[in-house]
Amino acid sequence: MIANTTSANNPHDPVKIGIVSISDRASTGVYEDKGLPALQSWLTNALQNPITFEPRLIPDETAKISATLVELVDAGCSLVLTTGGTGPALRDVTPEATLAVADKEMPGFGEQMRQISLKFVPTAILSRQVAVIRGNSLIINLPGQPKAIAETLEGLKNADGSQAVAGIFAAVPYCVDLIGGPYLETNDAVCKAFRPKTAIRVR
Repeated sequence: MIANTTSANNPHDPVKIGIVSISDRASTGVYEDKGLPALQSWLTNALQNPITFEPRLIPDETAKISATLVELVDAGCSLVLTTGGTGPALRDVTPEATLAVADKEMPGFGEQMRQISLKFVPTAILSRQVAVIRGNSLIINLPGQPKAIAETLEGLKNADGSQAVAGIFAAVPYCVDLIGGPYLETNDAVCKAFRPKTAIRVR
């Protein structure tokens, strides 16, 4: 468990977030994992909420991935983000392990991630990221590379800073609202969350 450095006087709802890097080689120390630092850094910059992170580095094994996701949901993580294991290779089993523990599938997240990545590489159609709801938690599979993680979460911006393609995280806070989670508030300079006017909390 890792808590961020946000002040205890922070008026925003606290949130517990699971971050999972899935890699055979990184989990055995063959090379340094870059997924967990990328996820933690982006979320710390994007959210105003005080965050407690639950990090996990695990191999590409279906049963282990599913068990880890269930463990994090049961531990009270309102949001669980995974990175790695979403391609077509034989050992890429993250989507299957995620769907195995789902109460509901949220296909729009995967569709939008592929649309964003297609702006950069035609092989984005090989990505199989999924998002699901389990209980009161939203679980999202992200790409494996730190650059792609940021692009899919933030979206793409024009030269003047305006949003060209919406990132998936803009929809995450309202989704978490709808499943009974904490009220997530974003730093607009990183990623502006969208909520219907009736769902916006007035301070």
